[in-house]
Amino acid sequence: MSERFYLYDETEDTKTRFVSFMGDHQRFDLAIISSSRYYGKQLVLDVQSNRFAIIGQDDLDEEGYLEHAYRLSAEEAEELRDFLREVV
Repeated sequence: MSERFYLYDETEDTKTRFVSFMGDHQRFDLAIISSSRYYGKQLVLDVQSNRFAIIGQDDLDEEGYLEHAYRLSAEEAEELRDFLREVV
């Protein structure tokens, strides 16, 4: 076996917020991770669907972004978008 080639291997202290809420269409169980790695954006994990995305305000304004990243309907994505606008 050849020697492993790392692009990077760093450890960083992060802040994680766990939040669960029920929208009109779906329940969301999220882990929101703040780190300096993503240029002010946050890593948002949806524990229920096992999906994640790196999200900033600009991503919330991008049409279809949440629908694609989390495989949500337009209504479900709007509920998530409304919540994330408060915390991102």
